[in-house]
Amino acid sequence: MAKKRSLEDAFSRFANRASTATGSPWAFVIALVLVLGWALTGPLFDYSDTWQLIANTGTTLVTFLMVFLIQHAQNRETRAMQLKLDELVGANEAASNELIDAEDLDEQHFKDLDRRFHDLAERARQLDPSARISIHDALTEAEKAIAGHEAGQGQQGRRGAQGAS
Repeated sequence: MAKKRSLEDAFSRFANRASTATGSPWAFVIALVLVLGWALTGPLFDYSDTWQLIANTGTTLVTFLMVFLIQHAQNRETRAMQLKLDELVGANEAASNELIDAEDLDEQHFKDLDRRFHDLAERARQLDPSARISIHDALTEAEKAIAGHEAGQGQQGRRGAQGAS
């Protein structure tokens, strides 16, 4: 387990350094010089297949390796952002804790939450635009409205039954 962790840590350090380095202006300048150097050597090699193969092979290998480095950097940034958002949701009393780790929810639960937020946004547009309402408050309000509606239907049913007797 310790060996796996050290491999992950070593890759993470390497990937972060490589991402930083390859995203720098100096990396672009170096790549530009290499491309220009390759293009300028074309006449020396009579634009042969080998000359073209060098560029094709080099760019293919670099692209293949960069995919993994870029994906690692993106995964790390996404996790960091999710942790920060989870902290903000957890620290805000008006926010629903149901949203902490929302990225780990199954697809149906995710769609349900998305639908609730769309409904909440629609209700907010109908109310005072400066009014603030959390998803928790909206759900509580909706549950009360449903309970009130069901209670009203129950009373109407009893009234109807009383009127018939």
